[in-house]
Formats: sequence, structure tokens, C-alpha cells
Amino acid sequence: MWVEILCGLIVYKLFRRFFVDDDDLLEVESSDTTALFNVANRLEKLYGGKAYVGLRIPDADTGSRQNVDIVLVTKGEIVVISVKNFSGLVTISGDGSWVCENGKHKAQHFPDPVEEAKKQASVLESYLEQRGVALPEGYLSYKVVLPNPKFWTFHLSNFPSEVITYDQWVQLKPEPKGMFSGWIKGAFHGGKKDMQESIHEKLNFTLSTAPMWDRLELKGNKYVLGEFLEFKGKEEDIISLRNIKRSKVSRLVVQKTSMLGLAHSKLQVMYSPRDYRSEGASGSEWKEANVRSSTEVLFQPENSRKVRKFKLSSIISMSLTA
Repeated sequence: MWVEILCGLIVYKLFRRFFVDDDDLLEVESSDTTALFNVANRLEKLYGGKAYVGLRIPDADTGSRQNVDIVLVTKGEIVVISVKNFSGLVTISGDGSWVCENGKHKAQHFPDPVEEAKKQASVLESYLEQRGVALPEGYLSYKVVLPNPKFWTFHLSNFPSEVITYDQWVQLKPEPKGMFSGWIKGAFHGGKKDMQESIHEKLNFTLSTAPMWDRLELKGNKYVLGEFLEFKGKEEDIISLRNIKRSKVSRLVVQKTSMLGLAHSKLQVMYSPRDYRSEGASGSEWKEANVRSSTEVLFQPENSRKVRKFKLSSIISMSLTA
């Protein structure tokens, strides 16, 4: 009997090793970060422009950094968007906090997301001014998006106008004048077109060089924001990857694998040298490293004290901030 149990455990471990992706993939299936990127991608498709995800804006008042989920920049506006992936019944309490009940856990209380988004917009505006981008009145707005299909509430009318519930989210349609054209207070009309284009250009440059979280893109359309720490694996693989540091590399892509037996044996890692003058690199600038598929990435996710390990075989790409 004990021999059968032992053999079963060995078979199970072999199966997990060869046929199942890294356990972390299973844990981020309902990730708030993945919901965040899905929202950003849809906003870009609906309204054009550029969505900057996972910003860490310096807050002069607190001396810390303010996390901003998404900043959407279009030709006529800039919108700070807070994404709350709430699942279950959501109500607003008397003190303005939000209460989420989903039947699986005790009711969870959250600070007012609208006030948080308002604060983030204020910090962002101050940061932009410090970097020489002064926004006209009404050009910057904020919204809270609730994209989870399991979100529901009894009193929809209790939510502020800045909130986009799930039902509203799935019904959003492109508007010719921008995402929230009703918010723009006539800042740009007639002869101010050149000024508008100038601000748009400055905004994109400033936000593209603003502090951000590092980003992992995993198989299965999953994302993790946080901080890349180091690689772990065989010594010769670590030597091959020694040039991949945030001061030197902006992005790496796990491009293809070679097979040996039942498991991946080798991965081809393509990485782009950092160029502070422009975004990305041309095809001729990419460099290559070949390592074992067992090589791991140590990553500290945002809002987590636990360092996580991700196998390179589960990673599509990783973006590093300077």
C-alpha cells in the first residue's frame, strides 16, 4: 500500500513538472492586475490614444509615491482611471467607504475609490507641472471602473457619476470628441489646436518616462506588476543573463523554445538594450541568450510582501523601468 502511495506521489510530481505551468499562473487567474490591463487595452481600442499602466507618481506632500492604475491620454484630454475588480454585492456606507460582500469571505471595507482617484489626479497634475506640463482647466479628469461581471448592487443611483459600473462598462462606445468629452470645459477650440497638440506630445513624453512598476506578461493573458529582483538557476544560465539589468535593459521576450523529451529544455530570451532617447529598440538591436527552461525570475508583486518565483517558461515578456 505504501509503495503504491509513494509511486502515486512520484507520478503526480512528474506530471506537475512536465505538463502544468508554474503554480503562480493559477494564482493570478483572477488577478486585479490582469483586469487592469484588460481595461487599459479596451480603452485604447475604444478611444485611441495611449494608456499608461502601473504608474508610481512621486507625491511631494507625503514624500512617497502614489500608485496610479491607468492614465489615458488622448488628443483632447487626460483621464486618471482607478480599476476596482470588486466581485459580489457592493454598497456605500454612511462614512463613504465601500463594502463588498461575496459570500466567500467576511464583508470587506474599502476607502472611497472616487476620493482615491481624485487624490491620484491631484498628485499627477502636480507632478506634470513640476516637469513643465501645465494643464488647462478641465483637461484632467478621473474615473473609477468596475469591470468584474460578478459586480452587483441594489442602489446604482447611490454611486457618484465618476463611477462606471460593469453594466455601463460593457456598453461604452467610442465618442468622436474623446472618452469623456462632456468633462472638457471648452479648453480647446479654434486657434488653440496647436497648443493642444503640443500638450499632447509633452504628456506622452513625460508619462513614458515617469516611474512605473516592472511588468510581467504571463501565458494565458495574465499580468503581474511589481519589482524584478533577479534570476535563479544554473550558474551558466545566470552568466548568460548577467547583462539583463534595469540600468541596461528595458524589455525581454521569451521568443521560442526547443523540445527534448517531454519537457522544454531550452528557451531563447531576446532582450532590448535601454535607450533613453526613444521607446523600444529595432530588430537589429535585440540581443539573445539561451538558457534552461528551469531558470526562474524572482519578482516582488505590488502590494505583496512575498517574493514570488516564476519560471521563464511561463513568461511571455518582462518590461523593466529605469
